[in-house]
Amino acid sequence: MKKKTLIINIAANAVIIAVLLTIAFVGVGGVTETLASGGAAVYRGNPDKPEVSLMFNVYWGTEYIDGILKVLDKYGVKSTFFIGGSWAAKNSGTLKAIAEAGHEIASHGYSHKDAEKLTYKQNVDELVPTAKLLKELTGAEIKLFAPPSGSIGDAMFKACEDNGFTVIMWSRDTVDWRDKNADTVFTRATSGVQNGELILMHPTAHTLEALPKILEFYRANGLTAVTVSRNLSPVSE
Repeated sequence: MKKKTLIINIAANAVIIAVLLTIAFVGVGGVTETLASGGAAVYRGNPDKPEVSLMFNVYWGTEYIDGILKVLDKYGVKSTFFIGGSWAAKNSGTLKAIAEAGHEIASHGYSHKDAEKLTYKQNVDELVPTAKLLKELTGAEIKLFAPPSGSIGDAMFKACEDNGFTVIMWSRDTVDWRDKNADTVFTRATSGVQNGELILMHPTAHTLEALPKILEFYRANGLTAVTVSRNLSPVSE
């Protein structure tokens, strides 16, 4: 009987520890997750508002961006575009068109490097010049940073903290850079979607094809597509 009681107590303590660890590692409202590397990244917006965010990571091409902007405008939607510095330097006209359409401009680093493998200084060199360039071209204050390929590390988090950047990840990834199918993109952007979702996309042909259907789905289900900053804001805003 004593042995059985001991086993039960051990199991109960294990459950308690698991719960405490979950609380320690997940921020208020499920918005911020503290990572094993010691930094904090945002994986989801405000769960108390019927809003989602389409996030476009831009590092190549311009051919589908104009079409994406037209669709977003048709549906009255504002999105966040995470821009690579090297792309911005070569495509300033397209970048300005994105900003002039009222979309949020954010950073995706300068050269799409693996942030986890970079030193503190190398991470700063990816962050600061990109933010400066984007501000010069659009006038926007750059406060959000999406790590290329979702790669994160201690030095990156420290560089972001020291330079005033919030690290943005995602709650769902359409993987549209790999799976070139509009139906697949639609399903990944909509299936079981909930308040506060941050949905990762890229300016591809099949994403453009799926976009109207995605936005119609959100509208039909009482969801509004907004910028990441809006998504993270309190209910009262």
